[in-house]
Amino acid sequence: MPAALRRFTLDELDGFPEDGNRYELLDGVLLVIPQAGLTHQTVAARLVKNLQDFLNDEPGIQVWTPGAVRIQPGTHLEPDILVGRMPSVARWEAVRDHWLAVEISGTGSRIYDREYKRDGYLGVGVAEVWIVDLGMEQVFVSSPDGGKDIPHRSEFTWRSPGGRELRIDIPALFRNVPKEE
Repeated sequence: MPAALRRFTLDELDGFPEDGNRYELLDGVLLVIPQAGLTHQTVAARLVKNLQDFLNDEPGIQVWTPGAVRIQPGTHLEPDILVGRMPSVARWEAVRDHWLAVEISGTGSRIYDREYKRDGYLGVGVAEVWIVDLGMEQVFVSSPDGGKDIPHRSEFTWRSPGGRELRIDIPALFRNVPKEE
């Protein structure tokens, strides 16, 4: 008989230590993700700059890094990058429009990102999920109606909530970045 996993609540999660790890919940199941490395942070910063520059002309839309998708009683996921509508109240639970969640996926987080978090984001209504794979130097795009893990190696286009299109140059994200060990 399989062992039952202990389920946590958001209140319990809020009491966890600040120790450099990222503690997340998916339907109450605890995920512990190690601290991000140099390559991860470099690629994330480049992608955030692209998104922020592009979305400057769309009022009310915000890029957070990291962000939080927080839904009672037991879901708290922290994408490396989250795009959504700025809420009127300064709480993650108040963010209701989650247009894009991005995970920069390295050796320490690849299994969580691809096997759990992607489906978790889609399951709570995130419109699109990108898994930026550091080892493969490509981006896997998933959406509820567009398929899962569609691979992109050179470029792809994202449509903003305002209907504009942003072309993502994938090789530029990885240019002059050290390889993960």
